[in-house]
Amino acid sequence: MAELQSPLTPRLRARTDQLLAQLQRESHWHGELPVLLLDRCWLRLQEVPVRRLAQVLPPDASAEAPELVLYRQLRRSGLSQLEAQDLCWQEFGRNACTAALQRFWQMQERGNNGWTLSTYLELLSRYRRQLEQGGGTPLPLLMLARNDGADDHELLWCWPQPPVMRHTCR
Repeated sequence: MAELQSPLTPRLRARTDQLLAQLQRESHWHGELPVLLLDRCWLRLQEVPVRRLAQVLPPDASAEAPELVLYRQLRRSGLSQLEAQDLCWQEFGRNACTAALQRFWQMQERGNNGWTLSTYLELLSRYRRQLEQGGGTPLPLLMLARNDGADDHELLWCWPQPPVMRHTCR
């Protein structure tokens, strides 16, 4: 947990250590495992069960709209922009394609601090892998971007402290 020493106050560090100790007793993946959200402006640490993370901090899934996914697939297969657009309009309708594109561009302009569906899914995947591997499970901590929207949320992993080695020689 060395990388977290500066953003966490002693009280927040103590709570994080407590949650880390509880997490080390977990043996299987479930929706109540904690994820920490740190509002660094107010030094507020929020514990969110993994099952509620997408509700509390919704990831931007606008790029994953079926209309846009199909369009990208058609372009990768070699079709021109116009051909790909025409096929998408035939499949989904012009209004649906236009609405998907508008939602995507609105999210690009407004920003979501880098919190996309793929980053959310990667967090879940890594968290689960680490837990199932055994031998010390890290606790995910999302350091939330400041309100100005210029930065992305930063994902940090809080690792349990290694056991203290006691000297047995006298």
